[in-house]
Amino acid sequence: MTQATVCIDPDVLKAKLDEAEVIDVRTPGEFESVHLPGSRNLPLDELDDYVDTIRQAADEGREVVLVCRTGNRAHQAQEKLAEAGLPQLPILEGGVLAWQQVDGPIVQDVIRWDLERQVRLVAGGIVLLSILVSIVFPPVRFVAGFVGAGLVFAAMTNTCAMGMLLAKLPYNRPKSTTATTA
Repeated sequence: MTQATVCIDPDVLKAKLDEAEVIDVRTPGEFESVHLPGSRNLPLDELDDYVDTIRQAADEGREVVLVCRTGNRAHQAQEKLAEAGLPQLPILEGGVLAWQQVDGPIVQDVIRWDLERQVRLVAGGIVLLSILVSIVFPPVRFVAGFVGAGLVFAAMTNTCAMGMLLAKLPYNRPKSTTATTA
């Protein structure tokens, strides 16, 4: 049975930002675009490598808060870390978007498209192209069906293979290796 999700309101975090250890689980490129001051970037797909680091921060008595764009990837990180034996860490409710709505301080650098937006562009482009090509070569329509099935699977499992692949592109990597903390 899944435990209830532990969340923290953006206004509450704003009041104690200096005492919290904020872990941003978005891609390095997304983190470099905009993030909370003092947050650390530990991408979701690399989180297993940082379990001991997160455990140490929690053991030091700091409240560890997980952050992503909207809260979806932070929920996945929360589950992954709980499976690794950490207590259930709070998630910034509504993510960076909610943080910005309450005028929380942010660090902004190179603006990049969010990963979800990139997935919509690539999936939509593949579907559109395969439908157009299927006018002359009908079997290509199955590519559109495959992408549709992938999107349904992504929604049902709350994972996204296309997003994980896009996260590996150079565009989604930081321009420097020092972008992991700010």
